[in-house]
Amino acid sequence: MPIYEYQPTGSAHCAHCRDGFDLLQKLKDPTIESCPKCGAPVQRIISAPHLNTAGPALSESNIEKHGLTQYRKVEKGVYEKTTGKGPDLISKD
Repeated sequence: MPIYEYQPTGSAHCAHCRDGFDLLQKLKDPTIESCPKCGAPVQRIISAPHLNTAGPALSESNIEKHGLTQYRKVEKGVYEKTTGKGPDLISKD
């Protein structure tokens, strides 16, 4: 079940809804229109989902697998390749 975020739309609100609140709801549940504590009007807001990944997305093997190249800064203006195809060094000079 997703967790939806709500925020008050009017000037009247309580301590529960003043800064917004989260509500665990089923997908088929209707969007609530008022605060469950004080009855003030509220609206559901769009928020970023929380995603868990099985491993680090920026691991060297994952970067190379997707055809990308990763560099790390060695010194000012000089970058050394850590994984992938491309030149071993990139230099400002």
